[in-house]
Amino acid sequence: MARRIVQSRLRRGLHVLVVLLLLGALGTPPAEAARLKDLASVKGVRSNQIIGYGLVVGLRGTGDKAGARFTTQSLRSLLSKMGIALDPSAIRVANVAAVMVTADLPPFARTGAEIDAVVSSIGDAQSLEGGMLLMTPLLGNDGEIYAIAQGAVAVGGFSVEGGGAAVSQNHPTVGTLVGGATVEREVPYSLVGRDQFEISLHNPDFTTARRTATRINEAFGVRVAAARDSGTLDLKIPETYRDDVVGFLARVETLDVVPDKSARIILNERTGTIVMGDRVRVSTVAVSHGNLTVIVNRTNQVSQPAPFGNGRTTRLQNTDIEAFEEQAKLSVIEETVTIGELVRALNAMGTTPTDLISIIQAIKASGALAADVEMM
Repeated sequence: MARRIVQSRLRRGLHVLVVLLLLGALGTPPAEAARLKDLASVKGVRSNQIIGYGLVVGLRGTGDKAGARFTTQSLRSLLSKMGIALDPSAIRVANVAAVMVTADLPPFARTGAEIDAVVSSIGDAQSLEGGMLLMTPLLGNDGEIYAIAQGAVAVGGFSVEGGGAAVSQNHPTVGTLVGGATVEREVPYSLVGRDQFEISLHNPDFTTARRTATRINEAFGVRVAAARDSGTLDLKIPETYRDDVVGFLARVETLDVVPDKSARIILNERTGTIVMGDRVRVSTVAVSHGNLTVIVNRTNQVSQPAPFGNGRTTRLQNTDIEAFEEQAKLSVIEETVTIGELVRALNAMGTTPTDLISIIQAIKASGALAADVEMM
């Protein structure tokens, strides 16, 4: 009797374990899955660039030189508005720098919100360290003022000169205003009353668009999404979310989608950087790579005559030329190898990054490489 009870409990425990494993397998997204909010965005919900021209004051002689006329004119115009009239020739701008102020106005930013701004010198100032940006209006593409920037400039570098020597670190002519811009005008955009939206994929792809639409429809149980093309999805709000548009979009953007990847290789010949995707495939191809090295050595010598002789000292130059070629091994790369096998095969040949770039370009030219090769 006790044995039957134990066996029954074991069976129930195994059944519960199997159910938990199945639920865990169903609830865990694939390893390559990503949230939809990282793959796409709602059309119209984006940041807007704003820009303005201003003056940074309070510098320790590291501002614009006297030849920067726009700085002198700006300072004179500013002082004239405050009732101070000056001769332009009497103005010294060593402690003042003309700058451009840029910022990104985030979507749904409301009046009074504080955003970050970037301050960049446009004159010949040496550093903006310790400077204070005066009140600067930031305008949009339509010419309207959307924010006002003012405050201390934080510079992540320095520049020191003295005695004919100079030391600098990072870019002291570019600084940041952390929360130094205040929003004065809102970008007109509202979600109220809308019954459909457009989803734009960051990387257009037909397979990814199809998977995304299918994943959204499965999550809501009804057809609410349809792929219009490789980069756009039409999204309709279901009846149950008519009064909760934000909740609907919040659920959509947290769905896990497995994006499709194209076979692509990025080459940067200047830095020797090579980046390959896991979709890269190579057909059967033989690769041979070798280098021819030529060394020229010149030796300067002097022919000195014997003591009390009538000869003259003569300069001689001997030149030795040596040439040798490294042994090139012929390696065969099998068909449909993975990226790991391709890298191991090329490394076994003792190739450098520069050689790898040449080999990859040659394999692509031969038609054995099924991938897009892009040069940076």
